[in-house]
Amino acid sequence: MTAIRSIRPASLSLAVAALLSGCTTVGPDYAGAPQSAPQAVVRGGFLRGGDALVQAPAARWWESLNDAVLNQLVEAALADSPTLAAANARVAQSRASLAANKTAVLPTLGTSFSAPYINVPGNIVGNGSGRDEINAYNLGFDAGWEIDLFGGTRRKVEAASARAEAAEAGVADARVTLSAEIARAYVGLRARQAMQGLQQRQVAIDRALVGLARERLGAGTAPAQPLNAAEAQAFASEADLAKTGAEIVVLTDQLAVLTGKEPGALDGLLATPAPVPLPPVQVSIGDPALMLRSRPDIRVAERQLAAANADVGVQVAAKFPTISFLGILGLGGQNIGDVLDPSNIVGIALPRLKWSLFDGGRAERQVDAAKGAYAEAEANYRRTVLAALQDAEGSLARFGAQRVTFARTVDAEQRGQRTVQLQNQRLTAGTVGRSDALTSERQALQLSMAAAGAQADLTTAFVAVEKALGLGWQAAEAQK
Repeated sequence: MTAIRSIRPASLSLAVAALLSGCTTVGPDYAGAPQSAPQAVVRGGFLRGGDALVQAPAARWWESLNDAVLNQLVEAALADSPTLAAANARVAQSRASLAANKTAVLPTLGTSFSAPYINVPGNIVGNGSGRDEINAYNLGFDAGWEIDLFGGTRRKVEAASARAEAAEAGVADARVTLSAEIARAYVGLRARQAMQGLQQRQVAIDRALVGLARERLGAGTAPAQPLNAAEAQAFASEADLAKTGAEIVVLTDQLAVLTGKEPGALDGLLATPAPVPLPPVQVSIGDPALMLRSRPDIRVAERQLAAANADVGVQVAAKFPTISFLGILGLGGQNIGDVLDPSNIVGIALPRLKWSLFDGGRAERQVDAAKGAYAEAEANYRRTVLAALQDAEGSLARFGAQRVTFARTVDAEQRGQRTVQLQNQRLTAGTVGRSDALTSERQALQLSMAAAGAQADLTTAFVAVEKALGLGWQAAEAQK
């Protein structure tokens, strides 16, 4: 048997230094997102902003509604919501992926034990013609390193970094959506509680009208038709009251789930009716440029665009050769005991060049696919920006119109209450009957219901404005 000769590792310092100095990063460098709404940015204000203040709005917009219970619910949701927990988990995943990609540029080191059987021509080991059989044993360390000669790994890190930042913006977007959902559900709950009180009074009036109609029918002073109409009206009012009661339960449970609790957990907190909170008289909305910087969904789309750009570089780099090194240092020989002999040092350094000279155009097609993905991401970014502007302008228009609607319904409610007062005075004077007075009160209740609904719609429109402006998050909170 022929003895194994130790192979001294070649000095690679100069070669490696030369390779590193010649490293480049192929593919397109990211130049930022395209300008998708230049006129809105230059204009300096929203088209439908009305008399709203252009100063920067507050991130914690719900506090401007001055409702302690609402504040408590939003804070609970931001702390314990499963939706936010899932978004934060995606951030952790993306950060781990980024860390893994960063380690790809570093050498690897491990331990190994090998015992290969080798049958080779004798001239390879210096014995002339014929073949030699070799039993080899080796115990030691192995190291590997792939030089990022054309920047493929650097582009992967760039893409992973952009996706991690997109995930962080996704957390902020989840906070924006969650705070708006809490506020909408809370406003809906308080509005239905107010409606329930009005409907209970309406049911009582309708039952009284049924009683009067029945008395007249029994006395022979009226036909059956007024009684039938009064009963139908009473049944409809009772149905509306039952529906409102169910909606109160549904909204209460919705708020519980949004805050990370089981249905029924907030029954005690929310059972007592409270007024629908009203938005402030003056609302700050900033300008389109601030909105485009604030909305997390735009940040998500922009970071996805940056990642797609880096992916193009990854595929371009894949067209070029890769150079890697494998190094082995340990103890070995033909006998198992040689791995314990310090004099039997074995060292091997193996450079490796890999380059696909012909792949049928596969690499080029992958570059084309990456460029197509970038074009899609760019279109998605433009769509997100334009949709955000439409959302903001539309919500501002609805908010302005709802202010007028609310003011007019309040005026109508006041006139209805004045009519009831006059009818009660006439009832006392004996100039009208009880049926006429009850009918006037019922009509006034209808106006009060309309005013309560308009008040809820106004606050809901305010919530939509704040959501459209991308409010509800702060940088420090989004990265928790």
